[in-house]
Amino acid sequence: MEYTEILVAPIRPYVQIITENLPNPVSHLAMDLLGQQCYDQLLLEVDFTKPECVKLAISKGLGIGIVAMSSIVKLPQIFSLLASQSADGLSFASFYLEIVAQLISLAYNFRNGFPFSTFGETALIVIQNIVIAALILTYRNKKAQAALLFVNIAFFVNALFNPTASLVNNDMLNMLQTATIPIGLASKLPQIYTNFANKSTGKLSTFSVVNYLAGSLARVFTTMQEVNDPKILASFAAGAVLNLILMLQVIFYWNNKPRRVSQLKKRA
Repeated sequence: MEYTEILVAPIRPYVQIITENLPNPVSHLAMDLLGQQCYDQLLLEVDFTKPECVKLAISKGLGIGIVAMSSIVKLPQIFSLLASQSADGLSFASFYLEIVAQLISLAYNFRNGFPFSTFGETALIVIQNIVIAALILTYRNKKAQAALLFVNIAFFVNALFNPTASLVNNDMLNMLQTATIPIGLASKLPQIYTNFANKSTGKLSTFSVVNYLAGSLARVFTTMQEVNDPKILASFAAGAVLNLILMLQVIFYWNNKPRRVSQLKKRA
């Protein structure tokens, strides 16, 4: 931290002119995110010698960045499906299991009152995954199953997010959150196998895979900094490993065409 002070000291007076005159909405938001002590330390005093405040600021910045990126992370995949009118190379089972795991994790974080910046992207990604899963079924001429998918998801949402419904109490939700680790792992395996079997990633969006990997790695850091919950940390860490495998497949099978296109359409 001594080197940091050497670099910061000459510019501190100039930076403080800005940080001490931030608009009220900006300063209030920063104070809510960092807390009074770290807000004073980092923004008012422009002092980066306290590692805990620096780590918190990095974690909050990553969290906000992940939430922002998650609003578009699956859009290339959706646009690819709409443009091609084909779901070749995509595993419905992968997306469905991921939706289930995300709904459980979202409900667990929400009902435990964890900061939105530590899980907000899950809400945005699950909506996009639902759209993708519905499109996969639609383009495989399974429109009735696509309609049932929305009914199924509505049931999950009511059971998980409505404590008064008495369907899923807090103890059961804790067990379900633990179960998201194997569910999350299982959600990646069908897609990994599909890619391996066909020596191609088909219509899988490279942009989505890259951003998913970056997001899961960043989530490991933010969870370690802000959420003292080993179940959530293990879930993100396991997801990061499998997202890395998908990323390696994208690189290895780059521009390869599916070997068995006729069979892909029959895959669930």
